[in-house]
Amino acid sequence: CGKRIKKTDNTRELICEPDIFLSAFQFDPLTIESKKAATVVLMLNSPEEEILAKACEAIYRFALKGEENKATLLELGAVEPLTKLLTHEDKIVRRNATMIFGILASNNDVKKLLRELDVMHSVIAQLAPEEEVVIHEFASLCLANMSAEYTSKVQIFEHGGLEPLIRLLSSPDPDVKKNSIECIYNLVQDFQCRATLHELNAIPPILDLLKSEYPIIQLLALKTLGVVTYDKESRTMLRENQGVDQLIKILETKEWNDLHVEALSVVANCLEDMDTMVLIQQTGGLKKLLSFAENSTIPDIQKNAAKAITKAASDSENRKLFHEQEVEKCLVALLGSESDGTKIAASQAISAMSENAGSKEFFNNQGIPQLIQLLKSDNEEVREAAALALANLTTCNPANANAAAEADGIEPLINILSSKRDGAVANAATVLTNMAMQEPLRVNIQSHDIMHALIGPLHSANTVVQSKAALTVAATACDAEARTELINAGGLEPLVELLRSKNDEVRKNASWAVMVCANEELMAFELCKLGALDILEEINLSVSRKNKFSEAAHNKLLNNHLSLKYSQTGYLSSSNIISDGFYDYGRVSGSPNFSFSLCDNFFFSHDAITLAQLVFIHFVILMAIVYSQRKGRGKKEEEKVKEEEEVLAVPKLPGEGNYDKEWYPPADSDFCVYVYEVTKSILPITIIKEQIEVLAKYVAEKMGGKIPKEKLHDFGWELHISELKYQLKSNVVPIGQIKKGTFYHRALLFKALADKIGIGCSLVRGEYGRAWNEVKLMNESRKGAIGGLPPPEVYIVDLMFHPGGLMKLRSREADLYRFL
Repeated sequence: CGKRIKKTDNTRELICEPDIFLSAFQFDPLTIESKKAATVVLMLNSPEEEILAKACEAIYRFALKGEENKATLLELGAVEPLTKLLTHEDKIVRRNATMIFGILASNNDVKKLLRELDVMHSVIAQLAPEEEVVIHEFASLCLANMSAEYTSKVQIFEHGGLEPLIRLLSSPDPDVKKNSIECIYNLVQDFQCRATLHELNAIPPILDLLKSEYPIIQLLALKTLGVVTYDKESRTMLRENQGVDQLIKILETKEWNDLHVEALSVVANCLEDMDTMVLIQQTGGLKKLLSFAENSTIPDIQKNAAKAITKAASDSENRKLFHEQEVEKCLVALLGSESDGTKIAASQAISAMSENAGSKEFFNNQGIPQLIQLLKSDNEEVREAAALALANLTTCNPANANAAAEADGIEPLINILSSKRDGAVANAATVLTNMAMQEPLRVNIQSHDIMHALIGPLHSANTVVQSKAALTVAATACDAEARTELINAGGLEPLVELLRSKNDEVRKNASWAVMVCANEELMAFELCKLGALDILEEINLSVSRKNKFSEAAHNKLLNNHLSLKYSQTGYLSSSNIISDGFYDYGRVSGSPNFSFSLCDNFFFSHDAITLAQLVFIHFVILMAIVYSQRKGRGKKEEEKVKEEEEVLAVPKLPGEGNYDKEWYPPADSDFCVYVYEVTKSILPITIIKEQIEVLAKYVAEKMGGKIPKEKLHDFGWELHISELKYQLKSNVVPIGQIKKGTFYHRALLFKALADKIGIGCSLVRGEYGRAWNEVKLMNESRKGAIGGLPPPEVYIVDLMFHPGGLMKLRSREADLYRFL
């Protein structure tokens, strides 16, 4: 304990000699001398009490010399006979045996053997009130050594060792107190022991140890309180026994600075309790604590003070009290510490305090600039903690996000995306996402090559990093240029792969990012090529895996890839506007009849085809369209050469040969004339119903006129289509060149022209080569009805039998059967 303790017992003053000497008397006085430990060990089996006592004295002195002698005694088999002496009738023998075990129990091999021999009950029995102080000292020492290991803790607890140990905290002997509190400290690492400690009312005697004149006892008491105050009941008991005052007194005593770190740990736990927090605040202790933390020159004290604030700030009321005491100033000061540990703790405290609106506002001008500087630290943990603080400060706070950008935070944040610490990467991605909510900041982030920086996080094995990285993609890929950079950086492949994640958050954010990326047609094609559509379809079939974003991403992909949508779903709504590049080749799954397509005002005919082939075909056609559109813009010669090289690089369809001549989509001058004519003749009409009727008649006229039902089989449209394909030497047939069209030809032309002039209609594919258009019209007779306007009614447009006719759709199956 740091103080020499003299005792009357002469065994405490025995000198350790290199030889073992013992005397025993039988009959007449007889002296027995031995220089070998083995001989003395054999004496442990003697029936003579005096021989046993002397043998134990000698073994005690021998064991005191060091670990090697303890190992020797273990090898000689001294432990087992000594355990029997713990319950010997003679008090001296029992005392001496207990002293030996107090020393031997520091050896790990001896500990193991003692556990096997199950001597805990015998050792704990030596803690009885009637036993001598020396026995208490060495028995508690033995338990303190044994309790360092989990199995021994269990044995001590199960044999009722906690209660006598708590009683011995009030012993007059400081060594007994020290050993007892050390053992208790080891025991309370287990939750069950902590609960029992509370029942045994152990807090008051532990608090009394804080007044001890021996620092080691005070330190062990503080460490024990630091563990037991994890539990609310112990915190309440500590408060009710004026423990908070004692802790504050320790912190105020400069001479006890070696206890300040542990005292702060206890205070940190107590601050989690609202009643204790209020008590400290009312007595001025909170202000003293903050001042103490800010002015201390000891890094560990500053660090523990910041940790105390972090723990307490988990409660909203505590955050309010801290804000009233201007804790923010203290934390900003700690950010400037030379200790990395203090910087980390202060950053974590700022993270916790950022839940308070007032604190968030304070850190806008003071705190954020310092945190940005910490992002450049060589210490990865410091960078992670600073990024976490910034993530919390900028969440739902545009002003703080802007402040972080103004403090030149974008570049160091992007640099952290390549960190080896997953937490740092996730936090930095969160800050960048928060910044990207503002367009000027998003543009700034994009200028720092954010898409390349996100490739690593997208490939991460950590689900939190994956989730945050996908969310950052969703926040930054909001324009065509950024999405192009993402493609060029190779970011689509890992993003699509994240859709397969088993983690709900990763799957949701990846779907969100895909939805954002699919905002333009070319990106939608790329995503479909990588299998995004198939994965999303699979996800949406699962009740547990699908989410709103996966459904939205699936719809977005199809809505920006209308050819694929119509092929898969057989339906285009009035909001799906057909544009140049659309084609219809039939169902993806294949059909017994031919199917046709429209692409930049032309059709494409093919037998049953796979989805992968469809995507490939569409990509080739799209690239050709882009090239043909660019070619007519009068660009410089070198630009033309570059574009021609791009088109030449377009891959061929599987199974195709290499052709010397480039392929371009055939022009469709007839369709251009159609658009011009309907624009001129139908747009001036003010009544929507009349516009529909006129357009229907116009389409029928261009596609072979009215066809009576009984003559439908004589129409001969199949031969006409075959002739066109032969003339064009291609399956791609321009829609305008079809002069004999059946249901699906006419329905597609009606939809294409209606979209050009702003008539809302849907395109629906049926069975057996049928397709039709549906329009919504208000019922004129019910316009003045009470209760507001009635919902519009759906009509099918007749383009074959009675062009311009409208059939009201009441029962879909019955009406369609009658119509078709």
